[in-house]
Amino acid sequence: MQSTSHLLMIRPVSFGFNEQTAVSNAFQTKLGEKNEVQEKALTEFNNMVTVLRNNGVDVTVIDDTPEPHTPDSIFPNNWVSFHSDGNIFLYPMQAENRRLERREDIINQLEDCFKVHHIVDLSRFEHDHKFLEGTGSMVLDRIGKIAYACISPRTDKDVLAVFCEQTGYKAVCFDAVDEHGKAIYHTNVLMCVGSKFVVICLDSIPNPHERVTVIESLQSTRKEIIEISFEQMNQFAGNMLEVQNKNGEALIVMSQSAFKSLTEVQKTALGKHGRLIYSNINTIETNGGGSARCMIAEVHLPFEQ
Repeated sequence: MQSTSHLLMIRPVSFGFNEQTAVSNAFQTKLGEKNEVQEKALTEFNNMVTVLRNNGVDVTVIDDTPEPHTPDSIFPNNWVSFHSDGNIFLYPMQAENRRLERREDIINQLEDCFKVHHIVDLSRFEHDHKFLEGTGSMVLDRIGKIAYACISPRTDKDVLAVFCEQTGYKAVCFDAVDEHGKAIYHTNVLMCVGSKFVVICLDSIPNPHERVTVIESLQSTRKEIIEISFEQMNQFAGNMLEVQNKNGEALIVMSQSAFKSLTEVQKTALGKHGRLIYSNINTIETNGGGSARCMIAEVHLPFEQ
């Protein structure tokens, strides 16, 4: 299955602009005083959880801890991913303060409900200054077993190759830049892969051969390609996620800014593949440089009997 109704989200206690990640994340802008930013982010987080739960999605919420200081803990999909074979992957993170987000107690809590077969810890690559930041660095076509990845300081080909070797995924790599020619830090900013669709900013792939390779890969899996512009990408329209509710209905989760940026034609195209739901997370997007998809770690683990 491409999507799941079981999600993990981390409630922030000290969210804020992360100086360590801002070097490679052009989407971050420091806006507001520290306490004010945390307060607004907490409200936005809680509202988004409410929207998901009101639409029948099972959300496990775990509180962040005041110590150690982890301003980006609200984005758990970068340090962990959960797979249907019972495997959990832990990832190497570029920013030192993001490495502190990895928490064994979170995995232990999930083991109360889900089967965990094996934990694959790739964080050892941090010693070699090689990084792969989970489903931020990779956009996974779980049905087609394809890992789309734009290469950046946070996404290393060698670590990606190890992930693919361990999982049986095929890597489709490419370079991607914003409208100013700066490398895009995470693949999930420019594209979202659903069961039968993909949202993608093809203009961000400057190499025509790589662009064709990506298009051909998407077409081979019979996905409808819904293109977005640089401007829409900057409003996080590429940072969507297909999930299910408990009734098996497909939902496409995004931020309010992403939803507002879409044209009616795009909304209609997306609406064929799932019901669009959204929430206002402007403070999180501005200071954190990530959006709705970044806030969600999908739990594909099998249930404990």
